[in-house]
Amino acid sequence: MAHEHKLEIFRGLWKFKSNTQKIWGVLAFLCVVTAIEVVLGIMKPESLTDNYFLGMKLLNWIFIILTLVKAYYIAWDFMHLRDEKTSLRRAIVWTPIFLVLYLVFILLFEADYVYNVYKDGFVAWNF
Repeated sequence: MAHEHKLEIFRGLWKFKSNTQKIWGVLAFLCVVTAIEVVLGIMKPESLTDNYFLGMKLLNWIFIILTLVKAYYIAWDFMHLRDEKTSLRRAIVWTPIFLVLYLVFILLFEADYVYNVYKDGFVAWNF
């Protein structure tokens, strides 16, 4: 028996008549998000490059968040996670999100340590 895919995106706010239209709609959304990333990368607004949050520029946080949004949406629509059971969706989606957040946490702390070592001079270790 054929399985009917849901022909809507953004939790039903945008509905399509066919799978082809839905693919074009998802492509348009992903292109808009990518265009925002490219424009921010070229312009680099001072308000986003001068302000820091958790040791990193706001512009970098925006890039990380937009990349996660694109990855989530690709998995959600093109890998058909929307049609799976809730427990499988959570296992597939939340695990990488927590791992990426953990990786960002580790990178920030290591970068802060390296910065302080270079700022204060090299440390002599007594073994």
